[in-house]
Amino acid sequence: MEDKKHHGIEATNREYARYDQVHKKQLYHLAEQGREEFDEEFRIRTCDIGAFLHGDAAARRQFAAELGAALAEIGFAILVGHGTDTALYDDMEALTEECFTRFALDEKMRFRARRHGSVNQGYFPIKETSDIHPDLVEGWVFCRRAFALPGRRSQETLESFWPDPAYEPLWRRLVLENEKLILPVMQSLLLWLGHDPHLYDERLTHPNIGLRLNYYPPLGTAEIQSGCGRLLGHEDVGMFTFLPAPRVEGLQVLDRRSMKWVRLHAPPGSLILNTGDYVQRISNDLLPSTTHRVGRPRQPELLSRPRVSFPMNVYVWEEEILAVLPGLAEPHYAPISALEFHTRSTSKFYGDDYAVTE
Repeated sequence: MEDKKHHGIEATNREYARYDQVHKKQLYHLAEQGREEFDEEFRIRTCDIGAFLHGDAAARRQFAAELGAALAEIGFAILVGHGTDTALYDDMEALTEECFTRFALDEKMRFRARRHGSVNQGYFPIKETSDIHPDLVEGWVFCRRAFALPGRRSQETLESFWPDPAYEPLWRRLVLENEKLILPVMQSLLLWLGHDPHLYDERLTHPNIGLRLNYYPPLGTAEIQSGCGRLLGHEDVGMFTFLPAPRVEGLQVLDRRSMKWVRLHAPPGSLILNTGDYVQRISNDLLPSTTHRVGRPRQPELLSRPRVSFPMNVYVWEEEILAVLPGLAEPHYAPISALEFHTRSTSKFYGDDYAVTE
C-alpha cells in the first residue's frame, strides 16, 4: 500500500486511465510537482443564478446560455445570487473544523468509510482518502441515507453515521439550501443542450448526494518536503458539485486547452459549481468533467493555518441509467447503470473490488 501511494506522488493520470468511464485526454501528475505552468490571467466565469431563480423565461434562457458556456469552456463556474444566507457557510466552516478536531482518532475510526450503494461513506484518515496517493487531508462523507431528509432513508440509526447525532440537523440545513439549486442548475444545462429542461426533474428530486467534509491540517516542513499534495488531481464522478468558496486558497483547475493550471479565486459567499463524469457522459462530452486539485497556498503565513471545505456532490440513485441524451451526434457511450458507472470509476481510489458489475 505504501509503495503504491509513494508511486502516486510521481504518477500521472494516464497510469489509471483504465478506470475512466468517460474520455479524458488530459495528461497531468496526480500530485503538485512545482514545475507546472499556471495561467494567472484566466478567470473562471461568474454567473448570477438569481436570474434563473427569479427571472422570466428570457432571463432563464440567458442564464442557461451563460452557465453552459462557462462549463463547456472549463467545467467550472462561480455562482452568485443563489439566495443562501452566507452566514450559514460561516457556521459550517467552524463546524467542519470541530468535526475533525473534537474527536480522538479511535472514535473517528469507528466510522471508517465503506460503500453504501455507490457512495463510499464515512471517515477517511489523513493520507487515506485514496489508495493511490497520500493526500494531506482528512475526509468525512455523508450520503443522503445519513440524513433525516425526504426520500430514501437507511435502516441504520443516525448514531451509525454521526459521531454526534446532534450534527445531523446542523448539516441538514446546508443540504436543504443546496437542494434548492439542483433543479435550476440541471434545467439550465438541459436548456443549453437543447433539451426539455424538466427531463431530469424526477431523477433529481431528493437524489442521492455525497456531502464531503475536508480538513486540511497546517503544513509543516516535513509535509511540504514529503511531495504529498493536499488533494490529488482528480475529476468528480457525479452530476455536479456545489462548493461554498473556501477562505484559504488552494483550489486549482486544469484548463484542458492550454494544459495550464488556473487558480480559482471565488469571492466569499459565492458558490463554486463544477460538472462531473455523469454529466460528461450524458452530454456526449459537451460538458466536461474537469481535473482539479488542492495545492499549497502561496502565502507562507497560510501554511500554518488549517483549511476546510464542504463540497456536496449530486448523484442519481444507483438503479438509474446514464445514457447519452438524444440528438447529440453519434453517442460516444453505451447506456450504463449509475451503480456500475460510479463504482467502476471510483475503484481507482478504493481498490478494484470496490467496482460493482451488473
